[in-house]
Amino acid sequence: MIFYLTALVLGLCLSAMGLGIFITMKIFRIPDITTDGSYTLGAVVTALLLAAGWPLPAIVVITALAGAAAGMITGLVHTRLKIDALLAGILVMTGLYSVNLSLLGRSNLPLSDANTVFTLFPLFSNPVLNELIVGLFFLAILAGMLAYVLRTDFGLAMRATGNSESMTRALGINNDRMKIIGLSIANSLTAISGFLVAQYQHFTDINMGIGIVLVGLGSVLIGDALISWLGIRKIGWQLLFVALGGILFQLVLAVALSLGIDPAL
Repeated sequence: MIFYLTALVLGLCLSAMGLGIFITMKIFRIPDITTDGSYTLGAVVTALLLAAGWPLPAIVVITALAGAAAGMITGLVHTRLKIDALLAGILVMTGLYSVNLSLLGRSNLPLSDANTVFTLFPLFSNPVLNELIVGLFFLAILAGMLAYVLRTDFGLAMRATGNSESMTRALGINNDRMKIIGLSIANSLTAISGFLVAQYQHFTDINMGIGIVLVGLGSVLIGDALISWLGIRKIGWQLLFVALGGILFQLVLAVALSLGIDPAL
């Protein structure tokens, strides 16, 4: 039972990344590979600031800003230099590997002695239940804030940009600016996911983000399938089902491992 609860908590931590990929894939139709780098960047910034004794509220803000900066660079490379979005993401992701390694100064950094966000609310004697509550809290806050933004005039303009750039251009909307802001928000959410996972697993590794975009894509695809089957139209419910897709993705992996499948294959 604890094994599946652990997978559930990990799914909650990674759901923030799923929300970010939902913005890039479903709204802007952009395959943003920056995710691999911004996820690790969030974990690296978190580890360094925790080791330096910074308060957790400040760490969350700085981590989100670091991820937003990574997304903004991708957006600028794509819109200003007219480079394909996929290639722009690959370029920034590759550059972020060097940045992350320079910041971390080593291949990994343990956080076994640090006070994490999961130890702030000792509501239960079982630490897994505390981690579950914190994960649900962060998911509710992030999904609620994103749903609110996407329902505002700005959010509607951003969603319209993904549907028809020619129409929004005719309405006077700056499509390039919308893409840059959207990529910034998406990678900010991804960095927060790295913030949570680094504290949950009590270490940060320079290679922890390699291939993580596939987890986010799996979350979005599972959530999109559920959304299509149930005919959901409201954006708030769509975000919740994308988050549920991330949780189901981790539970499926947990079931596969419990059946004895070799994870190295």
